[in-house]
Amino acid sequence: MRSVVVTGAGSGIGLSTTELLIDGGWHVVAADRDASALARLGERLSNRHAITLAPLDVTDEAAVAQLADRCRTLNAPLAALVNSAGIAANARFADTTTDMLRKIYEINVIGAFALSQALAPVLRENGGGSIVHIASVSGIKGNLGRSAYGASKGALITLTKIMAVELADDLIRVNAIAPGPIETPMVKKNHTAVTREEWQRTVPLRRYGQPEEIASAIAFLVDGEQSSYVTGQILAVDGGFTAAGLMA
Repeated sequence: MRSVVVTGAGSGIGLSTTELLIDGGWHVVAADRDASALARLGERLSNRHAITLAPLDVTDEAAVAQLADRCRTLNAPLAALVNSAGIAANARFADTTTDMLRKIYEINVIGAFALSQALAPVLRENGGGSIVHIASVSGIKGNLGRSAYGASKGALITLTKIMAVELADDLIRVNAIAPGPIETPMVKKNHTAVTREEWQRTVPLRRYGQPEEIASAIAFLVDGEQSSYVTGQILAVDGGFTAAGLMA
């Protein structure tokens, strides 16, 4: 058995990833800053022994260091990290405050950077592994109302490529998933009826994706056999959004 750390494990993509990886034989260290969400996760998976609950604020560097120390003592060696924790905002450039930008960047970029930097030595000590960042199509396309969120995900995409190059000698593969619109609690909070209509009009498959559809792509990227030659890639799981031009 191998271990994987999944942040943002209490809901949405992180929750679906946690469940799918456990089903696939992984031991999951489920990290989230929402203690009540973690408690619900523990109750939901109370019959599973392949999960460790880890309260974690990814912006707390001391807590990140403590988690790295904890990962060195796992019975199943750490082989992967999924940086799924993130926040979003839907605000036009003129209405985006610097505080909003800083807050989003702190969690979406610096949080993923700090945790990856703390756990990369553990992965190296264990013979290598995989890091998967959750980016977004908003880090690829100039989506309306995503100046802060899109900038953070664009930074994460570039970070993915640089990490892939620099960590290759340690046998650590680094990739990112760029989801399109996915039915998560965060999306339900931020997407208005008008926003949903716009997405469904511009996504060729004409629907929102499900968290499980992102989780399956993550499961592929963390698997050292299925994706052993894949690193530095940005996989858009977006119903065709980033490929689309003129549509009927």
